[in-house]
Amino acid sequence: MSLPLLAAAESGYTAPNQDIFWQPLIGSGAFAITRPAIVFALSAVLIIWLLLAGTKRLAVVPGKKQMAMEAVYGFVRNTIGRDIIGSKEFRKFVPLLFTFFTVILVNNLFGVIPPIQYPTMGRIAFPLALTIMLYLTYHYVGIKKKGFAGYFAGVVPHGLPKPIVPLVFLLEVLSIVVIQPVTITLRLFGNMFAGHLILVLFITGAEHMLLHGGFGLKLLSVPTIGMAFALTLFELFVEFLQAYVYTMLAATFIASALADEH
Repeated sequence: MSLPLLAAAESGYTAPNQDIFWQPLIGSGAFAITRPAIVFALSAVLIIWLLLAGTKRLAVVPGKKQMAMEAVYGFVRNTIGRDIIGSKEFRKFVPLLFTFFTVILVNNLFGVIPPIQYPTMGRIAFPLALTIMLYLTYHYVGIKKKGFAGYFAGVVPHGLPKPIVPLVFLLEVLSIVVIQPVTITLRLFGNMFAGHLILVLFITGAEHMLLHGGFGLKLLSVPTIGMAFALTLFELFVEFLQAYVYTMLAATFIASALADEH
């Protein structure tokens, strides 16, 4: 047995693992109602309530709620949608981009908000479901605009030497069909999974050292708690950043599908 495992066995502390992300509440197996499903449903209710509350009494001089909603909407609409997709095409995609940003942001923030403290995007099914919506959208709009043959022919830049055109075509098709959806899904999932696992490790480890450890471990628990607090603040930044990055990449994929060459 390795030293870390031996120490854990002697102290009675069990380090967190991937099992903390699978917490069935009702039933079992593939059709169980799990904690992340409940949290995701809660996020949908919360977002709808915030939007209704923020837009219930629209005024020329906005109140605090309306101002907050307009700030978030304006950020997604202008900074992401218009600047990336372009002023001609972006408007019809703003609802989708706004949905991506708000759903991901709220569910990410749930990872550090008591008593929920669970990032649903740490379960790969949730970012995968969002990516399937995005995947169908950008391929649909691209094929609708250019036709099936024109859409895939446009992946090859003009001016390439003819001998390498087939290779570039295969690589580009592989990129838009497989690599793009896989990487955008894994980026969001991986960051939320790893961040939550590290937070749980520091928090539960500090608690165990403080309550069950000897004098030395009790002293060591103090900087561990401080590190857990610092990591929580960093995780807040990462949670916002991942919502922004996912939405920005979604807009980039849509813009690429609509471009003459992509």
